[in-house]
Amino acid sequence: MGNPFYNWSTILEMKNFFLIFILLFFTIESSFSQKGTRIGYIDMNTILENIEEYKIAQKLIDERIKTWKKEIELKKLQLKKYQDELNLEKVLLTPELIEDRNDEINDFAKGIVSLQEKRFGLNGDLVKQRLGLIKPIQDQVLTAVREIAIERKYDFIFDRSSELIMLYSVKNYDISDLVLRKISIQQRNKERKKLIEERKLKQKKK
Repeated sequence: MGNPFYNWSTILEMKNFFLIFILLFFTIESSFSQKGTRIGYIDMNTILENIEEYKIAQKLIDERIKTWKKEIELKKLQLKKYQDELNLEKVLLTPELIEDRNDEINDFAKGIVSLQEKRFGLNGDLVKQRLGLIKPIQDQVLTAVREIAIERKYDFIFDRSSELIMLYSVKNYDISDLVLRKISIQQRNKERKKLIEERKLKQKKK
């Protein structure tokens, strides 16, 4: 069992931290109100989940994750088969052959670790896929947020789905719907422009 004094002291430290944070939050909010500073917030997760391109990208990533996990699982089953075969055949093999087979099995096991790192490591395929498919959509959202901030003269816009702690927020300050509407308009304009370009190409071919 852990030290009970340590547990209680940790809890007290957390309580003190949150008390200081609450006091600081309301002090800043009061200061902002006096100066007429405009504050808003978004929920990035909610916004992304309502963008069709994000849903398609996320589905594609999920499918690739499933494929990669299956690939690794098959390799592990193959490794287990090699190990079981060696255990059964040991009595028939010389020490030199046993050592060779062990080396082969160890190399195969290292290959599995390398494959896991390649697929799911810090610079692996999953990170690259997310950067390629998700980041452009996130950038689109951030661009819309910046445009709204300039148009409506917001001084600060926070993301409540990030690591920033929001103990309380008034719905009036949530501009997530506003961001979604702006992105929807931009998307319709983009599609309309594409349609016009396609029509011009068809007319040129006639």
